[in-house]
Amino acid sequence: MNSTLNGKVAFVTGGGRGIGAAIVRRLARDGAAVAFTYKGSAAIANDLAQSITAEGGRAIALQADAGDPAALTRAVDEAAAALGKIDILVNNAGVLLMGPVDTFSLEDFDKTLEVNVRGVFVAIKAVLPHMGNGGRIVNIGSCNAERMPFAGGAAYAMSKSALQGLVQGLARDLGPRGITVNNVQPGPTDTDMNPESGDFASALHGLMALPRHAHPDEIAGMVAYVVGPDAGFVTGASLTIDGGFNA
Repeated sequence: MNSTLNGKVAFVTGGGRGIGAAIVRRLARDGAAVAFTYKGSAAIANDLAQSITAEGGRAIALQADAGDPAALTRAVDEAAAALGKIDILVNNAGVLLMGPVDTFSLEDFDKTLEVNVRGVFVAIKAVLPHMGNGGRIVNIGSCNAERMPFAGGAAYAMSKSALQGLVQGLARDLGPRGITVNNVQPGPTDTDMNPESGDFASALHGLMALPRHAHPDEIAGMVAYVVGPDAGFVTGASLTIDGGFNA
């Protein structure tokens, strides 16, 4: 563990697995106390929290669906009560629902917006009363906000593009408090949702300058920079880490 984030408290949505779990581990390793939400597997989430505690860190796992405003707000309040404050918010929870527009259901469209856009806004509103001056807010977006090179991803791309406008506006709103607001936009990343060994991987690699998936720790490294002391002048930005997918 190092001291980059000593004394800081972070809240990560969707932190039980994949990119979210990598972010939780990295922020804890950098010295932050971390509360994170999970939707499904309590066993996996609790194992993550316990492993961080065993390494000398502090982590709390909280069950909450990012698409449920009441549950998400309650989790934020519980984290702040347990840890005293929230300095860092990472909106990582998201859904990936694909399909051609003529068969894509309104239920899936609404679910995409509910989690990928509204959930981000709800978490930010819930965190602000617990966040002092100089806080950090980071959304995990997607390189698909800027490039969707295959069919079936319109709703997902739209939801991630919405975050670009959101951070630009919120950077203005929260700048007087010294709170930075940014997106980190990953490309293909080796997770259960999009494994490097999957059938679609080779097609993705053919679109990239670096023909491989990212490791979740690489995305976590970008997040660690944005929430750290060296990025105090970075706000309203969408920072892409995609192996040249959008090049």
